[in-house]
Amino acid sequence: MKYVYTTSSANFGNMLSMALLSLAVPFLPLLPKQILLNNFLSDLPAMAIAGDRVDREMVERPRRWQVARIRNFMLAFGLISSLFDALTFAVLLLVLQAAPQEFRTAWFVESLLTELAILLVVRTHRPLLKSRPSAGVLWSSVAVALAAVALPFVPVLATTFDFVPLPPSLMATLLAITLAYVLANEWAKHHFSRRFGL
Repeated sequence: MKYVYTTSSANFGNMLSMALLSLAVPFLPLLPKQILLNNFLSDLPAMAIAGDRVDREMVERPRRWQVARIRNFMLAFGLISSLFDALTFAVLLLVLQAAPQEFRTAWFVESLLTELAILLVVRTHRPLLKSRPSAGVLWSSVAVALAAVALPFVPVLATTFDFVPLPPSLMATLLAITLAYVLANEWAKHHFSRRFGL
């Protein structure tokens, strides 16, 4: 269920953002090879979720698939993802007037960081810091986050995937957006659990 919640909401949000942005800009928001790399890297921590710790209260009684709950979760958290993508787009296009290559690099980094963040947030119904992830989930997420930030600065990889180095101010802005995304999803998770149960 952790994998289903994470993947459905992140993929729905990314698909919606990509579709809407494609109508507004005269270039591809991400190149196909960048999308594939993003999916590959974000799948590494997602695969580790199979060995994650499970909160005690989640195994006290048998649980059933609740398709309506999964749908509602996907819509709610996918829309939050798209809202933060829209914030990123506004900063890149309206404030920084980023060229296509810088835009793609920045959105790649933001998209990957927020996918890692949502994995850590929704893997538990508890507050983020009150449920410790397994070592596999934690360290694979840290490794992929570091890779996302470092990729544009490694010349051979940057050239291969058409990235450019991002200025420190832009990287700091992306990290701030990611932190705000975590807080928004923590708030949404609390209210979602109160309304729909565990």
